[in-house]
Amino acid sequence: MHTTYDMVFEGGGAKGSAFVGALEKFFGAGLKPRRLIGTSAGAITATFLAAGYTPEKMLAAMSERDPADPSRPRFATFMDPPTGDEFTEEERENSATMDAFRAVSIPGLPNWDALDRRILRGLLNSRLYCQLFSFVECGGFFAGRAFTRWLHEKFEAEGIAPDINLADFAGQTGADLSLVVSDTTDAEMLVLNARTAPQCPLAYAVRMSMSIPFIFREVVWKAEWGQYLGRDKAGNIIVDGGVLSNFPIRLIAAESSDDPFVRAIMGDTPAADAGNLGFLIDENLEVPGVDPNPPERKFKLRTATRVSRLVDTMTGAADNTLIKNHEHEICRLPAKGYGTTEFDMDEAKLAALVDAGRQSMAAHLQRLQT
Repeated sequence: MHTTYDMVFEGGGAKGSAFVGALEKFFGAGLKPRRLIGTSAGAITATFLAAGYTPEKMLAAMSERDPADPSRPRFATFMDPPTGDEFTEEERENSATMDAFRAVSIPGLPNWDALDRRILRGLLNSRLYCQLFSFVECGGFFAGRAFTRWLHEKFEAEGIAPDINLADFAGQTGADLSLVVSDTTDAEMLVLNARTAPQCPLAYAVRMSMSIPFIFREVVWKAEWGQYLGRDKAGNIIVDGGVLSNFPIRLIAAESSDDPFVRAIMGDTPAADAGNLGFLIDENLEVPGVDPNPPERKFKLRTATRVSRLVDTMTGAADNTLIKNHEHEICRLPAKGYGTTEFDMDEAKLAALVDAGRQSMAAHLQRLQT
């Protein structure tokens, strides 16, 4: 049995809270991580580990309450509706709404375009219309600002600059961190780390990785974030890494000398010098004491409710062939009865999920010793 492990964390939204319980047992056994890879919720966990967070600190962060409403979890604030002033002039002018207005413009009526713009400004004063506008024009109902603010806050708590880029983060922490995102413009998986995208801000790398399609608005790669493997990505649309690879265990399992793709992404670190450990969220395994039926997500917008169901189905898929080939290196974490967007789960349900993670990792470590 190894004492050092390369670790990959699967995406799964709110279900990723199970990672914390598993990590308690991992560190409690005297083991330590080497390379860290994460997708979506797994990207958050991998980043916190790389930043120096212990499982206990992670659990405290997950258990925070909303300062404005202590009756609900802080995580519930992550589903933050956009406001009208968040949309650029270009987004407004090129929107489907303005196209529709122009299609019905009355010839000869003066200042019709100005009237169209005033009507759109009025509509964007409505929270529900803002969400619809964001969904149509920006790919998601929720802004994701609250999540980014929370992430900045957690970085600062560990002495890390909120706007630190991947290269500087690696230099400060010594951590080998990789985050998986999906580039929908070029239809490719991107693995963001200090080698591939050194100038990309860490907070936005995490934000891109957890940008659940149709739930959170897409992220547009900015020119100042530099290149990816020497290629320009400015203006490209980036979403959740789980769209293309929710469990990229290949990146730690393959030897770089045998796989040019892995070598380009992960460098020349010998894979055989550490064990592999995959943290896989398994929606087929029940959490003791929890109703195995996921809660019905009900938003004011019925379309958002439908999309939430779709997301739960989509993120249940995984890299099946790789999982079968590396089953003995995977710790399956129970998550049946939990929803991907269930950020507002109560304390008892959260505690049950975390404890299920503890029990699963304890069993996995026991198997490794036999």
